[in-house]
Formats: sequence, structure tokens, C-alpha cells
Amino acid sequence: MANYNNQTIVIHELSGLDVKVIASRDKNQRGIKGRVLKETKNTLVLDTRNGERQIVKKTSTFKFFYGKKSFTVNGEEINFRPYERTEKAIKFYKRRKL
Repeated sequence: MANYNNQTIVIHELSGLDVKVIASRDKNQRGIKGRVLKETKNTLVLDTRNGERQIVKKTSTFKFFYGKKSFTVNGEEINFRPYERTEKAIKFYKRRKL
């Protein structure tokens, strides 16, 4: 099981986590809540009450929920292919406060 904290959230698997879009250039995506179904390099696909929604990572800010914990993540910090994120997001990992 992954140990999610404010640093590791940018390098761990996001699929299955609950998430809320707290900011976005696309005003229609602000406030969307759901569970991450899948992830591409540039988007998160969320399962919402109104069906699947595709959210652009780079232009959004997310709040991820893991148990009783929540973590705010700028989309640029996770704008990588999931299998590349561990290597490429390490610079963001180092900048984030624990």
C-alpha cells in the first residue's frame, strides 16, 4: 500500500483516489468531484455523478483525498505519463513541504 503524504502524492498512483478540481482555466471544470478512473499524460478521467469527465492536468489545481488526508496539487506537478511521473516529478517532490 502506498504511503501518501504531501510530498509523495506527486509520484504515487492516482487512479482510485477521490479528487476535486479546485481551480481550472476552464470554468466548467471547477468544482468537479469524482474518483480517478484513469490517467494520461495530459488528463485525468474522473468518474463523477454525471458520468465520466476528462480534466486537463496542466491548467487545473486538484485536491486529492486519501482516507482522512487531503493534498492540494498543481496540475503541472503531475503533467506526465503515469509511468514516467516517478522519475520526472522528483523535482516537484523535493520542493513540496512534508
